[in-house]
Amino acid sequence: MKDLIRANAALLFVGLASFVMMGAGQSLYGPALPAFGRALSLTPAQAGWLVSAHWVGCAIGVALMYLYGARATPRIAIGLMVLGAAALAMAAGLWVTFAGAVMFGMGYGISTTVFNPRILRAFGARGTAMVSLLNASFGIGAIAAPLVFVGLGSNPALAFALITGFGALIWLGAGRSGGSAATPSGTPTGSFRPMLAFQLFAVAGIGIEATLVGLGPSALIRAGLSESSASQMLSAFFVAFLGARVALIFTAHLVAPFTLYIGAMMLAALSATLAALVSPGLFFVSLGLSAGLFFPGFYVAASRVMGDDPRTPAIIIAAGLVGGILAPIVLSPVIAQFGGAVFFGLLAGVAALSAVCALIVRHAIPALQR
Repeated sequence: MKDLIRANAALLFVGLASFVMMGAGQSLYGPALPAFGRALSLTPAQAGWLVSAHWVGCAIGVALMYLYGARATPRIAIGLMVLGAAALAMAAGLWVTFAGAVMFGMGYGISTTVFNPRILRAFGARGTAMVSLLNASFGIGAIAAPLVFVGLGSNPALAFALITGFGALIWLGAGRSGGSAATPSGTPTGSFRPMLAFQLFAVAGIGIEATLVGLGPSALIRAGLSESSASQMLSAFFVAFLGARVALIFTAHLVAPFTLYIGAMMLAALSATLAALVSPGLFFVSLGLSAGLFFPGFYVAASRVMGDDPRTPAIIIAAGLVGGILAPIVLSPVIAQFGGAVFFGLLAGVAALSAVCALIVRHAIPALQR
C-alpha cells in the first residue's frame, strides 16, 4: 500500500511539473508570434501557422498514444517537449522553428494523454479533483511565461531556452518508469463507444481555447494594444484560467461535468461579445474563466459516456486537436484582414451555437445530466 501511495504521489508530482511546462510553452506562442514573424519574414497570418504546427504535433502524439499508449512513459513525453523547446530556442530558420513547434506539440499531446487518465484512475473517488489540480497547474506556467517573455525583452529564443532547462530538470526527476504503476492496460475492454458526433464539442472547446491562447494577443494588438500590453493581458487571461481550474478542485463534485461545459460556453459567448463591442482587453481576460473549464468539463463527461477503454482518452483529445489545428488556420487571416472585433465576434457565435447544441444533447442523454 505504501509503495502504491508513493507511486501515485510521484505520478502526480511529475504530472504537475510537466503541465507547468506545457502551460509555459503554449502561452509563449501568442506573444512570440510577432517576433517569430519578423525573424522568419512571415506575414501575421503565416506566423499563426506556428500555432497550428504545435497542434499538428499534438495530433501526432495522440495518434501514437492510441496505437502504443500502454508503452508510453512520462519521460518520453517530457523528452519530446525538451527537444522541441530547444529547437524553438535555436532560432535557426523557418524549418527548424516549425519542426520545434511540431515536436513540442508531440510531447504535449502525449503528456495530456498519459497523465489525465492515469491520475483519474490512480486516485479513485478523488480522481476528478486531482485531474482538476493537474490541469490547474498548466495555468501557473501559462501566467508566468508571458511576463518572463516581456522581462527578457520579448526574446523568444531566451524564453524557450528557459523552458528547455526546466524540462530537462523534470526529465531527470521523472525516473525510469515515470508512474507506470498507474498505466492502464493496453487491452480494449469491450465497452468502447466512440460517439464521434459527440466529439464535436471537444472540437469547439479546444478550438476556442487554442485560438484565444495562440491568436488572442495578435487580436489585441490589432485592437490597439501594444505588444507588451497584449502579453500582460495574456498573463491576466491565465490568472482567470488558473482560478477557474483551482475552484474546480473544490467544487467539481457539485456540478455535472457536461453542465459545467455548457456553462463555460455560455460565459464564453457573453465575454467574446463584450470583447468585440466594449473592451477587448478586459473581456479577453474574462474569457480565461471559460477556457479553464472547457477541457475538464468535457473530458470527464466524455470519459463516463464513452466507456473505460485505453483508447477513450486518445479519441477525446484527438477530437479537441482537430479544433486546435484548424481554428488558428481559419482565424489568422480574419485578424489580419478584419481586426480584433470580428475575431471576437466569430468566437462568440461559435460558443453560442455550441452551448445551444450541448443543451439539446444533454437533454437527450441522461448520463450527461449527472
